[in-house]
Amino acid sequence: MSCLALSLQPTNGSDILLQTREWFPPARALVALSAFRQTRLAFASGKDQSTEDGDTSLGDDPLAASSGQVIVGVESRYRVVYRLVNSIYVLGITTVDQDDSVNNVFECISIVNQAVSVVVTACRGVDVTPEKLSRKYAEIYMALDIVLRGVSNIRLAAMLASMHGDGIAKMVHSAIHTENKIRGADSWINEEVHSVEHEASVEAFSNARFELPPETLEAGDEVAVTLVPTGQSSSIEQQDQQQKPEEDQAEKDPFAASDALNKPEELVGGFKKDKDPSTSDLTKALAGLEVTTLPPAAATESTHIGVEGFEGDYGGIEFSNDGSTLPEDFEGINQAWGGGLDASEFVGPKKVPKSQGLGGLEFLQTGSEAATPAPAAVGAGTPLENILVKKTEMKGPEMYISEEISAEFWESLLARVGLMGVVYLKTMPPKSSDDKETEFSFSIEGTSGVKRVVMQSSRVSSLGNGMFHVRTAPSEEPIPILKYSLLPRLTLLPLRVRLIKRHSGTLLSLMIQFVSNPDLPAPLNDVTFVLKLPVDPTLLKVSPKAVLNRSERELKWHVEEIPLKGTPGRLRARMPVDSSEEEGGEEIEVVCYVKFSYQGTKSLSGVSLRPASEGKTDFYEVNHRYESGVYMCN
Repeated sequence: MSCLALSLQPTNGSDILLQTREWFPPARALVALSAFRQTRLAFASGKDQSTEDGDTSLGDDPLAASSGQVIVGVESRYRVVYRLVNSIYVLGITTVDQDDSVNNVFECISIVNQAVSVVVTACRGVDVTPEKLSRKYAEIYMALDIVLRGVSNIRLAAMLASMHGDGIAKMVHSAIHTENKIRGADSWINEEVHSVEHEASVEAFSNARFELPPETLEAGDEVAVTLVPTGQSSSIEQQDQQQKPEEDQAEKDPFAASDALNKPEELVGGFKKDKDPSTSDLTKALAGLEVTTLPPAAATESTHIGVEGFEGDYGGIEFSNDGSTLPEDFEGINQAWGGGLDASEFVGPKKVPKSQGLGGLEFLQTGSEAATPAPAAVGAGTPLENILVKKTEMKGPEMYISEEISAEFWESLLARVGLMGVVYLKTMPPKSSDDKETEFSFSIEGTSGVKRVVMQSSRVSSLGNGMFHVRTAPSEEPIPILKYSLLPRLTLLPLRVRLIKRHSGTLLSLMIQFVSNPDLPAPLNDVTFVLKLPVDPTLLKVSPKAVLNRSERELKWHVEEIPLKGTPGRLRARMPVDSSEEEGGEEIEVVCYVKFSYQGTKSLSGVSLRPASEGKTDFYEVNHRYESGVYMCN
């Protein structure tokens, strides 16, 4: 081991930096540094005492020279190699080895010299002070860590060149391939591609074959036997045996053109006529066909099921010879409500007079004055673009809360629940605000159930007590400025779902029960229930009507509205499955997903937005919204 630790020690004051190897304890390095300091002070006090006595034979302070080495310690002895740069000692600590002391000392001296180069480069000269070292402390720390583990002069020069301009990352990582670049050698990463291509080419050419497959050769031999007379076969075989050694000696060109190119094309002559009379027998041709037998009469009858909640007749096949009529197949088309084809039921014989103005566009307006009709003179002579821009422009910044709730039910028990909310800010458009920054303060109320809040620090700052200050540039899209999560025990469930599964024989019966939370501000509308089926059903009975997606094996119900205080809703499905519960097979897994969304003046979590000061409208609070995330039941 050449050097165990590097340190920077000022002449007056505490140590600035200490870097040690992995196996050398920092406590022992501190003992060596303390012993060096005591030795240096002892030499200095001894020099002062000798000067007072008039004895100057001792000469100058040996530790005040520009460089040197000294052995310190009593029980644990260490050799300290030092260099004095201005008022900073650059120290290298190593062991006192008796056998290999020469190599040990010179290697430690080389590392100390490299550390001096790092310190002088960081301070831009030999005027090294603790203040200058503190400005480049991180760069010096990383550079000395690399120097302590051994570094070549080429890499050291690259590190020193990137210390002031490129930063720590390039100084540490980009210097790995510096020696290869300076010496003109390519790295293995660049050469590996050529090596892989070379190996692939060698393997491809070694496995390449330019011979005909054996099946083709055998077919050619069979044809040759039929064409050659029997008497000449023996003589031809003898000639072939004599010619084989000659052909083996002469190498054939694998890329030579085939003789088959010069042969004329044969179509009918390539087929052989089969004279077997049995081929005309139709019974032999139809012997491999299988005819599916009809099911027995008992299979056409329906089965009565008496399970509670799933009563009814299932299965069965009904045959009827009565053909349906065209009006029955398209029932409702001949009525006006069903999409009648008679235009006189909807349009009168008289022409409807056209109203003046822009056809109602002059009445478009947002805000509290939407109910008041505008006078007819507003739309007269006014361009359409100006009216639309004027009526849809924002009055000021808008804020709203978007929440996503996820829940999982195991039958009727709630297994897990989570709610994530995001506060969005919609600024004035950049064109209308002349790129002026949006800046105001607001407060958040109803945060008793909030578990964690994260804010976008580049746009929002916290003022304490639920007060926040926002400052941002205008944007066309809403900006998320705050995110929060709710405690599970204080999360309000908008919908409770229960999935009941009954497996009786080969019949699987499913029922979904759902009920709304009466504490919701408004009932849920357009709720979708998606039931993941275990198999693609051959027979299926549902109540009420549902949409079946066979490719995804999904069954969807669409509920228009779920009342707040009403009886629980029921969705039923029944289908046959291949496995039976009595056979002891694997349990059939069925999962139900619920999708819903809501917009209103109140958020689901109870969190609300308020202006920082009463009576001042810095922003407008628009409708909040929440939707379902992973809302499932199994």
